[in-house]
Amino acid sequence: MEYTLNMVFVTTTGKKVTFSVSGAKETVTDAQVNKLMDDILAKNIFTTSSGDLKSKDSAAVVSKKVTKVAMI
Repeated sequence: MEYTLNMVFVTTTGKKVTFSVSGAKETVTDAQVNKLMDDILAKNIFTTSSGDLKSKDSAAVVSKKVTKVAMI
């Protein structure tokens, strides 16, 4: 299984923006995700075409099963 952490923030203009982190651990906790999102907001390290990040909206860990196909 492959896991991706999707974090959704609200910008200063009220638009939603999603940051996706591939290779997330299956065991990531709600507390860890909330702390990461709080740190991103506090450090104001990202800006978007819709303005700076203002608040957290939601987050999810998405799992995807990948089956590789052999090339012959």
